[in-house]
Amino acid sequence: MAKTNYSYEKRQQELKKQKKRQEKLKKKQDKRIQKDSGTPDFDNSSMDNPEDSDAQPVDQENTDT
Repeated sequence: MAKTNYSYEKRQQELKKQKKRQEKLKKKQDKRIQKDSGTPDFDNSSMDNPEDSDAQPVDQENTDT
C-alpha cells in the first residue's frame, strides 16, 4: 500500500486557506471602496442600453428660442 503524502495534503490545505483569506480581504476592500465612493451596490443594466429606457431624446432642431 502506498504511503500517504501528508506534506502535500498540508500544503494544499494551506493554499486553500490562503486563497480564502485573500478573497475575504478583497471582498472587504471592495466593500470599503463602494462605501467611500458612495455608489450603491446594484445592477445598472438599464443605464448600459439607452434604447430600452423610457426617456425621450431631445430634439435639437426645435430648440430655437
